[in-house]
Amino acid sequence: MTLTKQLWIAILLVTAIALGGALTVSLENARQYLEQELRVKNIDNAGALALSLSQLDKDPVTVELQIAAQFDTGHYRLIRLVGPDGNTLAERSQPALPPEVPAWFVRLAPISTQPGVAQVQDGWRQYGTLTVDSHDRYAYASLWAGTGRLLAWLLGVALVCGAIGTLALHLITRPLKAMVAQARDIGERRFTTVPEPATAEFRSVVRAMNALSDHIRRLLEDEAQRLEALRREVEHDGLTGLFNRAQFLRQLDSALARDDDDAGGSLVLVRVTELNALNQRLGRKAVDEALVKLASSLADATRTRTNTECGRLNASDFALLARGPGEAASLADELRGALLDALGAELASSLRIAGCAYLPGEAPGRVLARADAALAAAELGLEGAVENTPIEALLPYDSADAWRAGLSAALDGGHLELAAFPVVRADGSLVHEEAPVRLLLEGHLRTAAQFLPWAARLDLLPAIDTHVVRAALRQLEQSPGRELAINLSAATLRAPTFHASLHETLGQHPGLAGRLWIEVQESAALRHQVEFRSLCLALRPLGCRIGLDHGGREFSSFTGVHELGLDYLKIDIAFVRDIDASPGNQAFVRSLCSLTHALGLLAIAEGVCTEAERGCLTGLGVDAITGPVLRMASTLASGSRSPKASAAGPKTPA
Repeated sequence: MTLTKQLWIAILLVTAIALGGALTVSLENARQYLEQELRVKNIDNAGALALSLSQLDKDPVTVELQIAAQFDTGHYRLIRLVGPDGNTLAERSQPALPPEVPAWFVRLAPISTQPGVAQVQDGWRQYGTLTVDSHDRYAYASLWAGTGRLLAWLLGVALVCGAIGTLALHLITRPLKAMVAQARDIGERRFTTVPEPATAEFRSVVRAMNALSDHIRRLLEDEAQRLEALRREVEHDGLTGLFNRAQFLRQLDSALARDDDDAGGSLVLVRVTELNALNQRLGRKAVDEALVKLASSLADATRTRTNTECGRLNASDFALLARGPGEAASLADELRGALLDALGAELASSLRIAGCAYLPGEAPGRVLARADAALAAAELGLEGAVENTPIEALLPYDSADAWRAGLSAALDGGHLELAAFPVVRADGSLVHEEAPVRLLLEGHLRTAAQFLPWAARLDLLPAIDTHVVRAALRQLEQSPGRELAINLSAATLRAPTFHASLHETLGQHPGLAGRLWIEVQESAALRHQVEFRSLCLALRPLGCRIGLDHGGREFSSFTGVHELGLDYLKIDIAFVRDIDASPGNQAFVRSLCSLTHALGLLAIAEGVCTEAERGCLTGLGVDAITGPVLRMASTLASGSRSPKASAAGPKTPA
């Protein structure tokens, strides 16, 4: 029971006791007053009638008529004249009529009166004793009417007091409601503060709650800053601030494993030739300053283009990775112009730039070999310094119009499917299943990496994501207890009508929304924080789980991440690959898990390939994993159960 209800119950009890006491006291006073009035009336009426009779002739008929005339006024129950010898000289009476009020009221407030007695004189001689007793029906009627008016007045006062009490209670408990909301916010990892109220008791509690909220917020901010400092220390080159070789290769590995609209892209290598000769001629300090300027120009290129990473592979080699659509040749030309403008003539003459495109799913060594071959050609001054992989030759369509027609036909025809890849905890229990989209194009089921980049160019991602949501709800409806995770693209996040459409669709399936996990790429959520926050606020009441995909690098850069009400973070492959042999990434992932756990989030590792990686991640605090290691384990388990793999051979049926 809430405190407000308890206060209201107390107010109602106090009010009822007060009104009941007031009504009882008023009723008793009115009853005593009426008894006293009846007694006085009987005495006065008896005295007046006795005086009138004393002045008359004592003829029995005259006395009888006088008494009858007084009795006929209708206010008396008994008038009796008794002689000195005890004989009744005259008497008028009527049977006791029931009062015109409820019987329970008569029992509740009985009125008892004494009759009035007076002496009738005949000259100096006593003629008789007169007794007058008035009827109490009128007293009961007056008492009943007065009680009714009093009760109505008290009820009116109670209603007015209730209205005033409601307003007063609302004003008094406003700080309490603010504290309840603040406590709820802290429970949902939103560390808000509220103004201190005027009430002394509430002020101390609010001050303590605000201090607690500020303390937790500062702890999380400090932890995020330490995490960012650790990430930069582990991942970045000390001189230039770019990714070091190991981390850049992990970023390349992560880019090649993408299965979304950022799948595929370009890799550009930059080499400073004859670095030793430059050191001898210009001096190490001047060359280092030139390398820092070169790195700054590369970093500027990443800031002007989304989904780009740059790193230093060794003393003289730099690399730039651009995910998503775009030609390697145009990227290399753009980079060449920027570097030549930024560097001096002597260093610029030593630059060699080459690049290649890459396909999703390629091996990192193969991509690097093609880029190295193109760089070697550039050093020799040969043609082919940029190698463009003919991606279109591997895809079903070769033009934008053909892609638009093919994708629209597949969506309209319902040729969309969802794959299923498990996400499991350390104890083997299933968290949910990732459900990447597949489309049937030209008779072949295509992965997301093969068609989502073209869908992004044609602005079809919101339509595809809408069909993905509906397909996921159909699967959840067909499989009770199953939980699915789907990914929303950055274009969908920005779509003005998608949020309302998604909320309406999920609102029509309240029992299924709680089993749907919705994730957005960390980079997209960071670039569009307003839209992402709006999505979180819209979906949280429906019970959906919301998380970040390909996360970790920019997680500490979120403004008010603790206020979003997220449920999980999927750590990018770049931090997971070969983590068992990378102490730096181990320290980073351990700190990242501590921060996510402090925020109440699940930490899930993506793309786990080996049991060594899996064991290391579990020890670092990762809650669950997904990746090829689970599929390999499943394949081995199913193979060991097959008849061919059994040493005993197939069982003979009974």
